[in-house]
Amino acid sequence: MKNTFAKMFTVCALAGVLGFALSACDDSSSAGGDNGSGGNRGGIPDTVETFMELSDYDCGKSQKCVATYLTEYHNMAVCDGDNGWVIGTLIEKMDCDFSSSSDKSSDSKSNDPAEVTDDSSDSKGNPSSAGTSTKSSASEEPDSSDSEGVEGSSASVPGGSSDASVYDADKNTLKDLRDGLTYKTVKIGTQTWMAENLNYETGNSYCYKDNCTKYGRLYKYGRLYTWGAAMDSVGTWSTNGKGCGYEKKCSPTYPVRGVCPEGWHLPNQTEWNALFTAIGGQSTAGQKLKAASGWLAFSGITNEDAFGFSALPAGYEDGCGGYSNREGYSACFWSSTEYSSYDVYYMRLFYYRDDAYLSNFSKNRGFSVRCLKDSD
Repeated sequence: MKNTFAKMFTVCALAGVLGFALSACDDSSSAGGDNGSGGNRGGIPDTVETFMELSDYDCGKSQKCVATYLTEYHNMAVCDGDNGWVIGTLIEKMDCDFSSSSDKSSDSKSNDPAEVTDDSSDSKGNPSSAGTSTKSSASEEPDSSDSEGVEGSSASVPGGSSDASVYDADKNTLKDLRDGLTYKTVKIGTQTWMAENLNYETGNSYCYKDNCTKYGRLYKYGRLYTWGAAMDSVGTWSTNGKGCGYEKKCSPTYPVRGVCPEGWHLPNQTEWNALFTAIGGQSTAGQKLKAASGWLAFSGITNEDAFGFSALPAGYEDGCGGYSNREGYSACFWSSTEYSSYDVYYMRLFYYRDDAYLSNFSKNRGFSVRCLKDSD
């Protein structure tokens, strides 16, 4: 599987070879299609710029294993055959066979949008489960030893496994090597934030109205986490938030990494307030932090996304298996600051308000997570 998976990316990156490689993925794709090579791409192009654009393409059963290069994530995305998209190391787990064209790619040059080699011995911070080293000409795997503006970090975690992240200050990206996802980042004042909601899958995390199947691992709003999950109450990644959860009063050690990538943490109440100060105050924070599109329209409200924070209205899980504040209505983000055994401080934005709302709410809700970079 290692050799097949490693060669798969080189094959998929070649526009001329891609269709042939994917024709072996699923018998249902052999009925012909629009890529001229026997596979049914269903109109899915070889390269897609953003996830918002990718989510417009249906990938049903007949498109299973169709791959495209997703520029925004600097990675390949593969259709799971159930209207979902899989990215990064998770592609290994898919029932796709790209080996039929692997020999054709052996003499390909390295100027393709994505290339993967078998040799991972010199790749820093690469997950051991993948067994591969990923490189991209659009966003080459950063090596912190010789790249200015690039930071790599790793840590041992319980059970003897390891995790890592790679932050590229020049490209404003953060790659979470636990699952291979890459996020945009933005520096506001003295703080560096993720400019997208965290989408790392863990226990007690959800997609709005359980639409993970529809949107796949690239669900555009990220996942919704209970506070205990956001704080990593079981201590998988760090012990700073261990034991923190609903009906449990705790005293976390700041900063709390929680579910965030290595080198990043869940912001506390003070850090949210520092963000408001940096952008001109809480009274206009909503106007300046909300993404320019995706919100319900309201008379007199203009969302500027003035600093690139790009807050999206993901709604929230209500703690009882239901979902509230439908997509487009509000965005709710956890802090690591506890209010009581039952409540915690959080930041909320509404479609009909220009300000930001910082108050307390129940820990058992499912909210979005924006991670903040640790101090240098």
